[in-house]
Amino acid sequence: MSFSTGMKLQSPIEFLKGVGPLRAELLKKELAIYTFEDLLFHFPYRYIDRTKISSIAGLKAEMDFAQIAGVVLHTEVVGQRAGKRFVVQLKDKSGIIELAWFKGINWVQKQLMVGHSYLVYGRLSFFNGRPQFVHPEVEKIEPDQPLAKNHLEPVYSTTEKLKAKGLGGRQLAKLTQTLLTQLQDTDLPEILPSSIIKENQFVGRWQGVCQLHFPRETSAAAKAMERFKYEELFIAQVRMQLLRSQRHRHTAGVLFEKVGHYFNSFYETCLPFELTGAQKRVLKEIRVDTAKGRQMNRLLQGDVGSGKTIVAILTMLLAVDNDYQACLMVPTEILAQQHFQSINSLLEKINLPVALLTGSTKTAERKKIAASLESGELKLLVGTHALIEETVQFKKLGLVIIDEQHRFGVAQRARLWKKAAIPPHILVMTATPIPRTLAMTAYGDLDSSIIDELPPGRIPIKTVHRFEKDRSKV
Repeated sequence: MSFSTGMKLQSPIEFLKGVGPLRAELLKKELAIYTFEDLLFHFPYRYIDRTKISSIAGLKAEMDFAQIAGVVLHTEVVGQRAGKRFVVQLKDKSGIIELAWFKGINWVQKQLMVGHSYLVYGRLSFFNGRPQFVHPEVEKIEPDQPLAKNHLEPVYSTTEKLKAKGLGGRQLAKLTQTLLTQLQDTDLPEILPSSIIKENQFVGRWQGVCQLHFPRETSAAAKAMERFKYEELFIAQVRMQLLRSQRHRHTAGVLFEKVGHYFNSFYETCLPFELTGAQKRVLKEIRVDTAKGRQMNRLLQGDVGSGKTIVAILTMLLAVDNDYQACLMVPTEILAQQHFQSINSLLEKINLPVALLTGSTKTAERKKIAASLESGELKLLVGTHALIEETVQFKKLGLVIIDEQHRFGVAQRARLWKKAAIPPHILVMTATPIPRTLAMTAYGDLDSSIIDELPPGRIPIKTVHRFEKDRSKV
């Protein structure tokens, strides 16, 4: 198959010259490189500057890494057993330097021949005031070969299994170079709007890829990387907006038309404290969501003590005022007991019963709760994963609140949502947003609200790091 017949970015990696079926399987397993495009976007994680060649006399102590070129004058194996090493004397026009190897001696001996010229690169060290290289990289200089490279040398992440099959960092660089010679800028269409490219002075997509793999200087690589970081965020933002738009357009939800008796009674007579501005803002966001006739999927973030539970109660009362049932699912029985006691004590004044259902709930009580839910008599339920059992059926479930949702699996939550003919509104609460939660927000699955102020009198929460010796200060 010729490259011109369609072997472009989506072509399987085994069709790239130098790969083949066996190496392709390893690339897939070890680095998730399946296509030409995957290899193209497997960027280096650092670079080695081999664009300059120093003279031996010009080597200075402040140099970390250096590159020299010279002729091998002498080689010998010195010492025995643990102290055995292979020593080479290399000469250029300015002086002589010693190269030393303590491992792989037999292999290195075969590579270095007296009288031949070599390019040497490695970490520079000084012994008794004289420069030397220990275990440097050595490359034989061929006739008509340019000594210094015209670009920084890329260093790619790889694995021991890949190295064993001849796919170390340098081999990956060669494969990438082969790929770039077979592509052109039209194979990699621009995806950023021209206005954004112009405003931010970004390099083009094709130029950026070339600069990231083989930059002439570090500033070129940094400029290209800036462009692709922006591109990644841009794509994530567009995806998020698209998914939200699709969800809002297609997911029908129950309609909470009014704020009624229970909400107003609780708000006017039962609130333990004046709501903060943040709580009022979040309630307004929830009210707007639930009045649209589309399913709400909202993440509520707030520190412990910020007043998330009061927001949850008021949202549950909103459901009850619209003749719907609401439930609160938490990950542990202890937490369920705490929420139940707190909510029950606050709602006693408005004569609205709440039930608790956990794994420890006795059979007789379970049957009573199940019957009350199915008849619609019971409006509010607090519980653990016991809420998703088949025997628990709601007459008219309109709101599901999940506390610390990362403790529940996706399938568990879905089973709870299916207990209503129309998908209920979803409010997820968390005190500690975790990567997966944040990712769900980023990918459009959840809208986000934050309670970023504490009620009056609450002590602000501080996050600090203590070492073991300071355990007593915690």
